[in-house]
Amino acid sequence: MHKPSFHLFICSLIVFVIFSCEQKKEDEQKKRPNIVFIMSDDHAYQAISAYDTRLIHTPNIDRIAEMGMLFTNASVTNSICAPSRATILTGKHSHLNGKTDNHFPFDTTNVTFPQLFQDAGYQTAMFGKLHFGNNPKGFDQFKILPGQGNYYNPDFITKNEGNIKVEGYVTDIITDMTLDWLENEKVDDKPFMLMYLHKAPHREWLPAERHLTEFAQNEYPEPVTLFDDYSGRGTAAKEAEMNLLHHMNWAGDSKVYPEVMDELGIPDASGWDKGAFKREVGRMNSAQRENWDRVYMPLNEEFKAAYPNMSEEEKMKWRYQRYMQDYLGTIASVDENVGRVLDYLEANGLMENTIIVYTSDQGFYLGEHGWFDKRFVYNESFKTPLLVAWPEKIKAGSRSDEMVQNLDFAQTFLEAAGIETPADMQGESLIPLLTGDTEKWDREAVYYHYYEYPSIHMVKRHYAIVTKEYKLIHFYFDVDEWELYDRMNDPYELKNVYDDPEYAGIREKLHGELDAMREKYGDSSEISQRLLEEYLRQFEKVGAQGFKDSQLQEILKKDTSLK
Repeated sequence: MHKPSFHLFICSLIVFVIFSCEQKKEDEQKKRPNIVFIMSDDHAYQAISAYDTRLIHTPNIDRIAEMGMLFTNASVTNSICAPSRATILTGKHSHLNGKTDNHFPFDTTNVTFPQLFQDAGYQTAMFGKLHFGNNPKGFDQFKILPGQGNYYNPDFITKNEGNIKVEGYVTDIITDMTLDWLENEKVDDKPFMLMYLHKAPHREWLPAERHLTEFAQNEYPEPVTLFDDYSGRGTAAKEAEMNLLHHMNWAGDSKVYPEVMDELGIPDASGWDKGAFKREVGRMNSAQRENWDRVYMPLNEEFKAAYPNMSEEEKMKWRYQRYMQDYLGTIASVDENVGRVLDYLEANGLMENTIIVYTSDQGFYLGEHGWFDKRFVYNESFKTPLLVAWPEKIKAGSRSDEMVQNLDFAQTFLEAAGIETPADMQGESLIPLLTGDTEKWDREAVYYHYYEYPSIHMVKRHYAIVTKEYKLIHFYFDVDEWELYDRMNDPYELKNVYDDPEYAGIREKLHGELDAMREKYGDSSEISQRLLEEYLRQFEKVGAQGFKDSQLQEILKKDTSLK
């Protein structure tokens, strides 16, 4: 007669256990952190006031550092846009994920960390600049720019609406899309992984209308190496085509109107200078163009009057100021819009359990060594900003000088979310550094490899090992040159000490460590040779924007076997 009660007890116990397990699973789901990954394109660490206050004040980006950790030795594995993004998504070096340069497609058979987040129950979204592909894998929602995108009235590739054009300024629009998703599509009981990706401050640097007047009037301090003559370096620095005066476009970059170029007899040396101006400024509607001309026409008139009597030094100084005015003007909008997103997270109770990252796809030259652009393993392009906030997990206002890379992002996010990391990922989770468990961090050096040569800007192929103290670089293909820099005593990297007898011991030690690192990451001379040969086959078919066939032929006459 007690059996019914016993059965009832057992059934109740089973229901309780099932309910408890489901509740535990739901609680764990809620505890998993949200991730907001914010990345700009070509945002130099020198242009964030948390790093350096000489150029611009970025109070909203700085908020992330104030809430969390700022990394002073963050770097990339390959300083160029699309390969950097491929490394971030896959957690693998370029030679393994296959995206070694900007020219050729991303291998979509790669497994990316957003796919793993989506499979693990996260809601995923991407807004802004991906740079490659038109259907990013692993996202419940996306609206991305095609290729480089445009600053004014940009087009977007969307998941649900097809291709659309949106009136306005690109940095504001990307943020509007992001906030709309957070407000109207985010599911309350699911953790989310959001990639919020800005085009700015990528070339050709068109500020928003509201910033035109302010920034066009500013004057900026010149870098101490603006007139570098590269005398302490090898062939690579001397032959790179990134000089502000000689290689920057007059119309597209410095906003000298094409008709003014014609009037002054300034040639379209790149062959796409005037086209770049028309492509960007030509997208403006009549009101936008009127505001643009109100600021830039007087600048053009002043330039037209001064140019005939300007010395080469004065032209260089003028071009530097024009560059900084536009470049920093685009960053002002990025900072404002980052503030909009942070404000939303705070106002809606989403800050406490959210990892917020601000970074760039690589560093950038702001006139240092007379350059713009990136590509080199030298500091300004190799180092990238990295600021990470995670309230209650990361000590507010903390800093780290450890050698970390964009290679590490995927594994960091996966560990934070409790998602298993694929065995072929090559980074290291930053969680020990973020949470103060530094005994578990033992990396002393990072590996770098740049492949896109011959191409625009003519930065030679090279690989390197970098520690906090030293940098050993091998330039190869049409040269065979080694460079060694003492990062502590030569912060501007002006003197190659590879052949200095005082550094002989350090040189040999680094050679051994570089060989071990190449083996660890599965890179080798044979792989580099194969990638080089494939690049040259493809390159001869399609060429590259701004690259002259005669230059390529001269290079191919040389010994192209890997040295």
